[in-house]
Amino acid sequence: MITSVFRKSTPLNFLLVGILMLFFFLMFQLQDLSWLSSLPSALTKGGMFCLLIASIFIANFVTKKNGLSKDSTFTIFFYFLFLLFFPSVLNNTNLILSNFFILLALRRLISLQSLKSSKEKIFDASLWIFLAALFHFWSIIFIILVFISIIFHVSRDYRNWILPFIAFFIVVIFYIIFALVFNLDGIEYLRNSVHTNFEISYFKNNYENGALSIYATIALFFLVSMFSTLSGRPQLLHTSYKKIIASFFIGVLIYVVSPVKSNDLLIFTFAPLAIMATSHIEMPQIRLNQELVLYALIICSMFAFFSQL
Repeated sequence: MITSVFRKSTPLNFLLVGILMLFFFLMFQLQDLSWLSSLPSALTKGGMFCLLIASIFIANFVTKKNGLSKDSTFTIFFYFLFLLFFPSVLNNTNLILSNFFILLALRRLISLQSLKSSKEKIFDASLWIFLAALFHFWSIIFIILVFISIIFHVSRDYRNWILPFIAFFIVVIFYIIFALVFNLDGIEYLRNSVHTNFEISYFKNNYENGALSIYATIALFFLVSMFSTLSGRPQLLHTSYKKIIASFFIGVLIYVVSPVKSNDLLIFTFAPLAIMATSHIEMPQIRLNQELVLYALIICSMFAFFSQL
């Protein structure tokens, strides 16, 4: 039944996910009402919600525009469900901003397959990634995906290899100007950000541990599905799927190396995993199997969300 609803791309589906997202966002935010007494805080919450909605729709745009989806809305629904696994991310402004910029970069890198305006896309993607790094430093690792994309598509032109470095220096210049204008200690901020921590012992309670375990199991399921079916997919889409897989592993790497551990860091894996989940659910298979996967994911996400309130 649910697969029938999201199998089609209609305004009603987008509205449904938007309403669900608003409902769960407010449910989490209403645990602490202190932000309602301050206009800047209220505006910040509103901005965070808008960025989350925009992130969901960018992920959907990437799948549809590049032929990774059969004109369905499964991607936005899966992205929404993955957000529910770690509700504390709904309060993490820096990660929401950083992930938003990463999705803008991913949009440009996946579309590089068309070989149109390749230099502009490489530069834009690099710029977005370096901007994302200002809000969470280790998201800079996504620059690896830029060089992977260059290798896949436009490696023969040496100018394409230089563009990420130009984008880097532009962001550095603007960062220095911003720090000087607002009298910020930019060096100290970077010094505090450039740390690593490989220990995973941050859990506040067993429910966070459980949510991570369930999410890891689901991610492994969709990864295995993607790897096992990749050879049977259209040859034209292989590089796009490989970049999606690479972006997922980069997101995991960011989680592993980031100094301040939390499940929120897995936000960088939501979009690629949602795209892989969409790819799995749209495979020709018995309808009952599709329904079982979707219902199991809904139950797991709801359990993870309400257990962490």
